[in-house]
Amino acid sequence: MTVRRMVVIGYEAASLLDIACVTSTLETANDHAGLPLYEVRLATPGGNPITCGTGLVVQGQEVLERVTGPLDTIIVTGGIGHLDAAENRLILAHVRRLARESRRVSSVCTGAGVLAAAGLLDGRRVTTHWEWAYDLSVRYPAVTFDPGPIFIRDGHVRTAAGVTSALDLMLAFIEEDSGAELARKVARSLVTYLQRPGNQAQMSIFTVAPPYTDRLVRQVADYVTGHLDADLATATLAAGAGVSERHLTRLFLKSLGLTPGRYVRQARTEAAAHLLASTSLPMAGVAARCGFGTAETLRQAFVDRYGIPPSRYRLTQRSA
Repeated sequence: MTVRRMVVIGYEAASLLDIACVTSTLETANDHAGLPLYEVRLATPGGNPITCGTGLVVQGQEVLERVTGPLDTIIVTGGIGHLDAAENRLILAHVRRLARESRRVSSVCTGAGVLAAAGLLDGRRVTTHWEWAYDLSVRYPAVTFDPGPIFIRDGHVRTAAGVTSALDLMLAFIEEDSGAELARKVARSLVTYLQRPGNQAQMSIFTVAPPYTDRLVRQVADYVTGHLDADLATATLAAGAGVSERHLTRLFLKSLGLTPGRYVRQARTEAAAHLLASTSLPMAGVAARCGFGTAETLRQAFVDRYGIPPSRYRLTQRSA
């Protein structure tokens, strides 16, 4: 069996958790397989130790400038040092070189910014940590940064949202390379879900306060999340707020980047995801409680947002 060469690219002020999620998950796969499926090495400029964002020092295992292909995968880590790395011509030159010699090119968190600076993401849809998606989209307008999913596959390029989503991406690699059973064993060993769907949202409107810029939008949004099974048509919401549908839509787009209708659909779908993971309610019961007319309507909304049907989502949340 061919050992897959996986090179993790680190730099000063990289995220230790990004590095650890990648290396630990792949090494755990080796342990459970009983043979070296992956050769995982951390490459740094000059092969020098790097001081991670936490202040801990990690020793490079390979000299970035001397690594040669063919490689299976390169994984560029993120971290608070990503802006400096994205301006480092030496790092970018070798990222480009190794990308040409690799079957897969991937990044974790703001490592996507390094790939973008190297010109490897132009014309692609990618993800990164939601806090950096807007800034990176401004810096690299040829790249479509989607802050929603926890990881995205676009051809041979894979990008993960940040920190622990690296674990999800590695589990996806393991399943792709060696099958679902090994991925399941690794997930159990790491005490995590078998694999969160790639389209699962990085953050939820129920756990992260949206950046409201308008008091009326906040009031309407709060009403929506507290009355998911009510009539939440835009006309009804606008009438309740004492404004026209057009004005309410304009305020929502300016404050949240979503129309009222899309916000309602997102709120209902996220609530359904929570119920699917935490209760044994039948699909019809989940649909009714979240304001979907039927289980089929719930299924359609769920597939649109998460890329998988609700039945499979429920299974993934219980497969750890």
